[in-house]
Amino acid sequence: MGRTPSVALCTTADLDMPEIRDRRAAVFAGVLALLGALTVALGLRTEDGLPPPPAPAAPAPPSAAPSPRSPEKALAPAVPVRLRIPAIGVDTAIMQLGLQRDGSLEVPPLRGDAPAGWYRDSPSPGETGASVLAGHVDTARDGPAVFFRLRELKSGDPIAVRRDDGTVATFRVSRVALYAKRDFPTAEVYAPIDRPGLRLITCGGAFDRSEGSYRSNVVVFADAAR
Repeated sequence: MGRTPSVALCTTADLDMPEIRDRRAAVFAGVLALLGALTVALGLRTEDGLPPPPAPAAPAPPSAAPSPRSPEKALAPAVPVRLRIPAIGVDTAIMQLGLQRDGSLEVPPLRGDAPAGWYRDSPSPGETGASVLAGHVDTARDGPAVFFRLRELKSGDPIAVRRDDGTVATFRVSRVALYAKRDFPTAEVYAPIDRPGLRLITCGGAFDRSEGSYRSNVVVFADAAR
């Protein structure tokens, strides 16, 4: 992250001289312009909430013929503790996330070193179903955060999640998508599936300076590695 340019201090006598005041005003305007450019370049942001998960659906009646893919791939429930994505240099602890008062998904602390977070009401990674993890793209104070490079992932990239029972759930990226926040595909991201899956979410797209946040979300869809 770039440093804030420094401005030399003036004496009281200097401040009384019109030509000095004009020169200082020009320098200050230049500093503000530079800071504005840095803000756009780094995509600095304030805290964003994530779209709310759907209301829990009534459990479906047991099927007489369950999917043959689910039992051979699914793991027992276990809390995820670490996430590794070698292609983008991610190796992070995982915290647990719930819901905020307005029903939106919580986000990790707004710090550059904050970990990724697992939505604890979604299946744990490796279980049958779509497990949801979220993380910041960057912060106004610290710059790039844990999911800064999430948008760079490509189909086939591996993802590994270590769980507190000592097992590791492994996945392969199937696709990466960008959605305007107003069009976030809640049903698709949180939809029940008959196999282990992973959804990674962060902010992305254009940065809205008036709102201090990004206008879109990056979503990575991944399936259990074969």
